[in-house]
Amino acid sequence: MKERIQEKAAELFLRFGIRSVTMDEIASQLGISKKTIYQSFADKDELVTAVFEEMLNNSKNDCIVDRSKSDNAVHELFLAMDLMEDLFKTMNPYVLYDLERYHPAVFAKFLEFKNGFLLQAVKDNLEWGIKEELYRPEINVDTISRYRIGTAMISMNVDVFPNNKFNVLQVEQHLLLLYAYGIASPKGIKLIQKYNQQREQKKA
Repeated sequence: MKERIQEKAAELFLRFGIRSVTMDEIASQLGISKKTIYQSFADKDELVTAVFEEMLNNSKNDCIVDRSKSDNAVHELFLAMDLMEDLFKTMNPYVLYDLERYHPAVFAKFLEFKNGFLLQAVKDNLEWGIKEELYRPEINVDTISRYRIGTAMISMNVDVFPNNKFNVLQVEQHLLLLYAYGIASPKGIKLIQKYNQQREQKKA
């Protein structure tokens, strides 16, 4: 039951934002009483914490798996794009805003993940790409990795990209391609074009 509650809460939080989803609605969607939810979670904050801790753990594991099955550094970027596509298909742009404002302890864990694990993953990818001569050798790894992490979720900033005018998924894909072309060597650019063409063919 605890897993069912957490799964349904995650689905609703991502689709509608955290603040707008009540415990009553989660109970109604599951066909259970609110009391049943409170037997597993003391309050909404505890439920939000459980949902997003699992999401962060899953994201970490997905990144590790992607690295292990990547043919090269550019390939890893495109596998990351696939992961983001799955996430942003269902993610409401206000989720991070809700986390920051109403669940600061959970938002702090997100920042820790972003500025710790993800930053190191970007650095590792840059160093790998430079070693393979797929990225430009003059790149400053520390600067570029921090730039990438600093702009990673900008597509969800509704002040920059109002969600009534922009599709979050498309913006994120455009920005990742811009980043990839910016760091790539001529050899790397050929691979970007190859993988991007494969992606477009899959969609067609």
